[in-house]
Amino acid sequence: MSEDQPIQIESDELQVSESDGRADFTGNVNVVQGEMVLKSGAMTVFYSGDSGSVSTGTAAIDRIELRNDVLLQSGEQTATADAGTYDMSNEILTLSGDRVVLSEGDNVLVGCKLTVEVANGNARLESCGNRVQIQLNPASRPSE
Repeated sequence: MSEDQPIQIESDELQVSESDGRADFTGNVNVVQGEMVLKSGAMTVFYSGDSGSVSTGTAAIDRIELRNDVLLQSGEQTATADAGTYDMSNEILTLSGDRVVLSEGDNVLVGCKLTVEVANGNARLESCGNRVQIQLNPASRPSE
């Protein structure tokens, strides 16, 4: 998530707790920022200490937790998982579950935990106790 583009969030319900510094979005959560689309069954946004008001959106976001069938799409890449977290200060996205699938075109990677350092693009996919699975389609490579 980029801090310089507006974020549009829709859900069936929103519950804000100023005292706990959190906002709970439930039911058909849909987040759009630029070309990034995020969908999940539930999302909790945790805000930093005394950084502003949760209700008015002036508080700084500390982290975001996603639950219940997470789908993240950005450009040609799509990732699905059971759950996820986004640590705003460290810019680290973690997707986890029984089956985390990352795809780009016909190329598919499958594991149980995907950790992405958003700032530099480094990623790590961990297995489900067995092995990470990768399917690469040579025809999907850009022609030279």
